[in-house]
Amino acid sequence: MHYFALLLSSEPTSAPDPETHAANMAEFQAFHAKAASAIRAGDALTPSATGVRIAGGPDAPTVTDGPFAEGAEVACGYYVFEADNLDEALALARDVPVAKFGAVEIWPIVEYFPPTKPVGSSWLALLLEPPANTPAPGTPEWDAGIAAHQKFGEAAGDRTNGGAPLHPPSTATTVRVRDGEVLLTDGPYIEGAEVANGYYIIDVDDRDEAVKVASMIPSTTVELRQLMDVSGL
Repeated sequence: MHYFALLLSSEPTSAPDPETHAANMAEFQAFHAKAASAIRAGDALTPSATGVRIAGGPDAPTVTDGPFAEGAEVACGYYVFEADNLDEALALARDVPVAKFGAVEIWPIVEYFPPTKPVGSSWLALLLEPPANTPAPGTPEWDAGIAAHQKFGEAAGDRTNGGAPLHPPSTATTVRVRDGEVLLTDGPYIEGAEVANGYYIIDVDDRDEAVKVASMIPSTTVELRQLMDVSGL
């Protein structure tokens, strides 16, 4: 099974000193080495101030420049894990360095569509919906949504480079580690009125084109963030 891990933390108000930055990178490199057999994708995200939030759906998109955080912590990165079960995925999340000072949301993926070409500094389009608008797979509402996304895929063509729909928020688990103790909470951590419902990787040359493609996605809200291309995965 595949699992989407959304990394959350407070954003620093200033750049870390070189020593701290090097220590942080070393922690992530150690995690990547330990979890290499389970990591299928992942990267850090550029600050939310450089991102875009698109609301209103394809018929009447409204574009808002970041920052747009509704809570104290914002998305700062993501992974896709392959694990035999949820317990294995949670064990991986526990070892993500961010879990020690932020949180890691683990979402079961309905179907994983891996990138077909190198990702680099592409864009993560995180699809957000009110919890009541997240139907379960196999329902008529789900099937209607899939049809809309298939239509989007045809229009976007090779400007998308993988992605995945997620199971409803009732299946999510938030992982935190405090003073060495693992704290698990059912459901997503995000404090806002919308929760993750899926994601796309958008592979285009510039921000304006990324916004254009993301505006076509059939989702209540799309949070568009550029990848930092620092993971080495």
